[in-house]
Amino acid sequence: MLASAPVRAGEIHGTTVADQVQRRGTAPALVLNGAGVRVMGLFSIYIAALYLPAANSNGESILRAHAPSRLDFHMLRSISDEQAKSAITGAMRDTLTPTQAALLAPRMQQIDDIIAGLGGLKKGSILTLQYQPDTGTSIRVNDIDKGRIAGADLNEALMRIWIGDRPRDPRLRQALLGRAADDIAAAEAIRPAP
Repeated sequence: MLASAPVRAGEIHGTTVADQVQRRGTAPALVLNGAGVRVMGLFSIYIAALYLPAANSNGESILRAHAPSRLDFHMLRSISDEQAKSAITGAMRDTLTPTQAALLAPRMQQIDDIIAGLGGLKKGSILTLQYQPDTGTSIRVNDIDKGRIAGADLNEALMRIWIGDRPRDPRLRQALLGRAADDIAAAEAIRPAP
């Protein structure tokens, strides 16, 4: 449903990140809220870029808004299906209460089933989690739809992995919330493209 439409680009690890993505039809574009690198140990795994209707540095406000959003993951390394499932549904389980996890279990299984059909995520590919309130969360790889899961509660649980109060990577959370200026070395904040 969204197509990239860079107006002013930024660059992280040699990858260009668009300042906004244009939605189809006459819907307003989503603007880049922030972007940064997910680092595990010594390895940079992916560049994440969060797009929202308007810039917002408050994670809880974003989570509760249930507004259109998009998270792009530019893969800097290849990962297996199992690693992708751990990074998404495994991380969701870590941030949910047992009651929340039970309510979301069938839809988390849908996510796992979609990921299992991807054959892994290759270096250079782009995984997109895109939320539209009327249709739910779609999972896309390189602009190809792989599946859609309904529910604002599911999208909130997904987004909580990266911008919630207990993220797997606090530095990346700061970057996605547009607060990377004081942590540029760790979070690889966006710098203007040449």
